[in-house]
Amino acid sequence: MSLTARQLALATLDRQLLLERRHLDVAEAVRRVCALQAQEPASPYLALWNRVRDFAPEDLDAAFADGRIVKASLMRITLHAVHAEDYEPFRAAMLATLRASRLHDRRFAATGLAPEDADALLPDLAAYLRRPRTGAEVEREVTARHGEHAHRMWWALRTYAPIHHAPTGGSWAFGHRNAYRASPAAPAADGPDTDGGVRHLLLAYLRAFGPASAQDFARFTLLTRSVIARAVRQLGDRVVQVAGSPRAPVLDVAGSGVPADDTPAPPRLLPMWDSTLLAHAVPGRLMPPEYRPFTVRRNGDVLPCLLVDGRVAGVWRAVGAGVELTAFHRLGRAAWRGLTEEAEGLCGVLAARDRSVYRRYGHWWEKGLPHAEQRIVGS
Repeated sequence: MSLTARQLALATLDRQLLLERRHLDVAEAVRRVCALQAQEPASPYLALWNRVRDFAPEDLDAAFADGRIVKASLMRITLHAVHAEDYEPFRAAMLATLRASRLHDRRFAATGLAPEDADALLPDLAAYLRRPRTGAEVEREVTARHGEHAHRMWWALRTYAPIHHAPTGGSWAFGHRNAYRASPAAPAADGPDTDGGVRHLLLAYLRAFGPASAQDFARFTLLTRSVIARAVRQLGDRVVQVAGSPRAPVLDVAGSGVPADDTPAPPRLLPMWDSTLLAHAVPGRLMPPEYRPFTVRRNGDVLPCLLVDGRVAGVWRAVGAGVELTAFHRLGRAAWRGLTEEAEGLCGVLAARDRSVYRRYGHWWEKGLPHAEQRIVGS
């Protein structure tokens, strides 16, 4: 029997800790959900606030500072926060994609340099980044060898080299001026274990977002069909087909379950680019197709969304001392009561850190969004 769309959505919400906040250490919470989108410094904090009971932002500050959670370019060639023990296998899985995205790009090709020229800098870069350095400092270091091409060389290296973003302080541990440090893990003598990394990443993905199809996993990672198919074969009976048609089998870690259809889903206020909205083939499990054009912009921005009964129902933004909730369709009293309680909690987090979070994306509201109902909480 195939799982219903509702069950698949509930499975994602459950594994993403969005059906019930859990008492978890922040590093363990990040491991449970596979990875947190981290393009915006605030997003990992707000993602964990939605998932961890009694979440204290200071705990995430400390985990970033002591390296238990690391921020780096990984899946979809995008910044993610991941558990430190997952970084090396995740990078091994993604390395070919990360490297090709830069060294086969016309911007790098225009320099006349070869991919081998970039690879040759990796040992020296690792030594130079034993302590955190700004991007400008690294460029000056690279200039000695590649002169006018230093900027594009560093643009390539900072995506695929084994480096993390180093905390720089500020409200959310990282500012918009980045600093970098080398990964403390020693590289394997015979190179990264790509197949092992893909297997590790696929299992982590299914535990966090499954049951899911190979197409879903490809969407989350940008890995190719052949790479994914090989990982599934190698995992053998650790991964099983649990539902779906022969054209698009749905896979899961053996022994996993899914919630019942009638499981309630509480309201949540997701951060920008929350991974639950990016982990499955378009339009995703939680996104009504008619709302996708409003919440996922053509340039890739994914707005902070309201979840009502496990589905995107609108967007939110910080305004003044409060939070503005915009519903795309009319909601009942119970839904508004739950959203208001969530918004009050979010106001407390923002007041302690940065009330202007995501302000630079406010132009999307000005360009027009459905406004069936709107409320401001906490102003």
